[in-house]
Amino acid sequence: MMSLLCITVIALTLAGSAFGQVTIPPFQLTVKVYAELGANVTLPCGSLSSNGPSFGNVGMRVKWTKVAEDESLNEDVLLSMGFHKKSYGSFEGRVFLEEIENNDASLTLTDMSMEDTGKYRCEIINGMVDTMQEVSLEVLIGFTEGVVFPYHPNLGRYNMNFNVATQACLDQDAEVATPEQLHEAWKGGLDWCNAGWLSDGTVQYPINHPRELCGGTNNGPGIRTYGRRNKTVNYYDVFCYTSALKGRFYWLVQPDRLTFDEAVQACVDDGAEIAKVGHIFAAWKVENYDRCDAGWLADGSIRYPISRPRKNCSPEEAAVRLLGFPDKSQKSHGVYCYRAEQ
Repeated sequence: MMSLLCITVIALTLAGSAFGQVTIPPFQLTVKVYAELGANVTLPCGSLSSNGPSFGNVGMRVKWTKVAEDESLNEDVLLSMGFHKKSYGSFEGRVFLEEIENNDASLTLTDMSMEDTGKYRCEIINGMVDTMQEVSLEVLIGFTEGVVFPYHPNLGRYNMNFNVATQACLDQDAEVATPEQLHEAWKGGLDWCNAGWLSDGTVQYPINHPRELCGGTNNGPGIRTYGRRNKTVNYYDVFCYTSALKGRFYWLVQPDRLTFDEAVQACVDDGAEIAKVGHIFAAWKVENYDRCDAGWLADGSIRYPISRPRKNCSPEEAAVRLLGFPDKSQKSHGVYCYRAEQ
């Protein structure tokens, strides 16, 4: 795990109450943490008093919250009161308190995703002295190998608003790519003429070989952008991002061609599942998987991955080739499967 801490103390003040008594407001500490995609990271938080009761004490309360710009949209992460602890939503089952020392309320998040980026608030409530700390978490790309890929479902091009596009990536074991990820993919040679959603709500597309139908030839190579679009009423494709596989992607040898339903069942019978689009791109990019056989994938598409361009198998470039979305009832192709790590 790699993480860097940059700590800035914001404020510690004493104020008189209306009755002339001195009260101690929460101590607020801001911390910046960087973490690898897919790794675990610990967000630091601790009580100011080293002599106070432990977090197992019933009187001690710890609350972690993911803070949104609109506080009404804040997400509960974890609540601890004595020996009772509860995690919430997408954090359920993958967050826990370190509790290395009595005054340690640091939170460990496992299996980091880009969606975990944001500001987190730790509140320790302990009698008269309360502590509040904020941690800004940024999940970085580049530490874990991955791949950006353009995607559209069988409905055709430009049929997804932002929410539908987000779900489309999730359905393919991926997430909506960030502008930074698309930029890195463009530097790596990605050239795609169809505009797609990115995680910040902008719509962009990468061009390495300028041509008339893709923004013209005068602008040169670069990333074309439509800027921020209306997430509800505007419809585009999407750029997804997926990282290294946590399982095995493979071609299932079968004596006959299969319908889609037969392909799904064949993978199940082999102790696996039919592979998703994110699986085939990760295997192709990260593992240099190469096979010239076109096969069914979970979204009903037919694709095959070529890392060694050759005649009759993507002769000009390494790529994941898409043959379309055929009639699922036809015995047209074989199948790619995916078996997750146990």
